[in-house]
Amino acid sequence: MPVVKRVALVATSALVLQIIWSTPINSSESLGNLAQYPPRSVSLRITTGVAGQPVVAPSEITLQSGRYYRLTIDCPDVQDDLTGWRIEMPEFLNNVHLRLVTIGDIEVHLQGLSFNAIECDEVGSAHISFVPIKPGAYPVYVGNVPLAVGRPIGESGVQAEGQFTFGKMNVK
Repeated sequence: MPVVKRVALVATSALVLQIIWSTPINSSESLGNLAQYPPRSVSLRITTGVAGQPVVAPSEITLQSGRYYRLTIDCPDVQDDLTGWRIEMPEFLNNVHLRLVTIGDIEVHLQGLSFNAIECDEVGSAHISFVPIKPGAYPVYVGNVPLAVGRPIGESGVQAEGQFTFGKMNVK
């Protein structure tokens, strides 16, 4: 190989390495692992207010894109199927990488798939492990289970005849 080509190759290699080493790593980058253990814990508690309305606490949760989280949805005061709450967050779920949903001792390994809703029709908690991908502000709907307001079981969307509220997931 001629000397000029070797010098050019060495200079190019040195430039590429300098660029790689001097490029700052963004703290929201996953570094190739979308589920860096352990997940950060966040909680959403849904209770029933004095007028029968859902109360969501906290009303807003802020997350970082590219970080691994485990969201616990706690429903501590549900009485039965008709007084339970349906939690929907389709825009949020469409912009995260889902890993795992746990309800009681049952684990559902989703690995990127999705689901529509979680219904709390008895006292308990559900856990969702995920990595937010796309920044944005996403609504979290909490309202009556459809059957409680005369709608078909599993119907999605706001049950306007019932009690409902919205929370928010903010992804930075």
